[in-house]
Amino acid sequence: MDKEKTITAIKNGQCILGIEFGSTRIKAVLIGEENVPVASGSHDWENRLVNQIWTYTMEDIWSGLQACYADLKQNVRELYGETLTTLGAIGFSGMMHGYLPFDGEGRQLAEFRTWRNTITGPASEKLSELFRFNIPQRWSVAHLYQAILNGEEHVGEIRFLTTLAGYIHWKMTGKKVMGIGEAAGMFPIDSSVHTWDARMLEQFDALTAEKGFSWKLKEILPEVLVAGEDAGALTEEGAALLDPDGDLCAGIPMCPPEGDAGTGMAATNSVAVRTGNVSAGTSVFAMAVLEQPLSKPYAQIDMVTTPAGDPVAMVHCNNCTSDLNAWVGLFKECLEAFGAKVDMDTLYGTLYNKALEGDKDCGGLLAYNYFSGEHITGFEEGRPLFVRTPDSKFDLANFMRVHLSTSLGALKTGMDILTKQEHVELDKMLGHGGLFKTKGVGQKILAGAIDTPVYVMETAGEGGAWGIALLASYMKNKKAEESLTDYLAAHVFGGEEGARMEPDPADAAGFEKFMQLYKAGLAIERAAVDMM
Repeated sequence: MDKEKTITAIKNGQCILGIEFGSTRIKAVLIGEENVPVASGSHDWENRLVNQIWTYTMEDIWSGLQACYADLKQNVRELYGETLTTLGAIGFSGMMHGYLPFDGEGRQLAEFRTWRNTITGPASEKLSELFRFNIPQRWSVAHLYQAILNGEEHVGEIRFLTTLAGYIHWKMTGKKVMGIGEAAGMFPIDSSVHTWDARMLEQFDALTAEKGFSWKLKEILPEVLVAGEDAGALTEEGAALLDPDGDLCAGIPMCPPEGDAGTGMAATNSVAVRTGNVSAGTSVFAMAVLEQPLSKPYAQIDMVTTPAGDPVAMVHCNNCTSDLNAWVGLFKECLEAFGAKVDMDTLYGTLYNKALEGDKDCGGLLAYNYFSGEHITGFEEGRPLFVRTPDSKFDLANFMRVHLSTSLGALKTGMDILTKQEHVELDKMLGHGGLFKTKGVGQKILAGAIDTPVYVMETAGEGGAWGIALLASYMKNKKAEESLTDYLAAHVFGGEEGARMEPDPADAAGFEKFMQLYKAGLAIERAAVDMM
């Protein structure tokens, strides 16, 4: 879209806005009529560990959203000389699942408990056994039942339970709704009817009946919507919350709020059967759209859905690039101590590419990137760790390669279940997120780790904010019976698959050797958690 067309689209309210709350950054992407980003804004933020709970405050959420939107407005002014006053549609997304309970007056009853927490083990285990369906610790129902087990007084007062994306959407529109992909991480979904699983709802209510709560579970959960459905419109109050300057008008239609898993699927065009994607940033997760159900439940595999409601097997790991980023930060500090100034993109690119010079098995070095617990390997807490033997090959190339490899170690554990035990076949895996910003490096490491071709698109860096903007575009512009898969193929990607990288057999063999050490060394990580 050329500049004059973009200016016209901005003036006429034809552009579409997507905003996603990631773990370390809130990002806004404005797209034009061709679904291509035309402006963006962002705001950095960070979670807090308060009383051993990973959380963000309400002030963090609202000040961060307003700063992100203000940055977008400024970017639009600088690029096009226009002030945003109206839009074609808006979509909100957030880091998946977690726990945000409210009473009947809309008062928050407990701190926001994010996906990063691993404090719901007893609840997760009990519900998984009851439902005969894996309930991960980060899911909203696991947090709810754990609060019940803990005897937390606020539970009886709950009248609405939601996630970060659902909370923002509620405040923007007054609608207590949820996109089905994010809903599938609150409570199990029956994909045949695109709503909560009725049998499991009854089981939960029976399990908690003796507590005498005045609510049934379905009454406090949001309404489930699939991609393309109307999810309400921006209210006057919502417009004032988003844009305190008062420039933005109310009445803008909004799509169902989604989690970052669903928006990642949209942003990588991986919503069709036999496709998958890997999102790698603060956390890392792989999504595989299934042809048929898995043979049995696995504690390491979450069953969720696409934004359109199709079943998806998900491997979610709490830790990915946080420790890697910390090491890059240390190298930056070292360079600055010598008076050298270096651009962060250049530093990342140089260090990442250095990893490709390392031994395929990382030269006998071992690292764990566990900032927080990692359920796939059985850790309720994490301790970032680097260890080597006297005869390990300790150089910069292997040091960087082991930290890139360990960022995918837990993911590899779960993916092996899908590919080696369940024989799930995927035509392609698409990579997106910060791990893939340095061209060819994260892509090559991942291809070797999962022994599968990996695609990375030029738009991979746009991430979930672009993905939720695309879901808003689909709601606004789809033809009557046009599926999300067809819409993305016809109006967004146009056959573009991205750069393909085949797995190098030597990389795959080296990663398998690294994983032998990774699994054997978990006892070292356990000792670190126990002793530090």
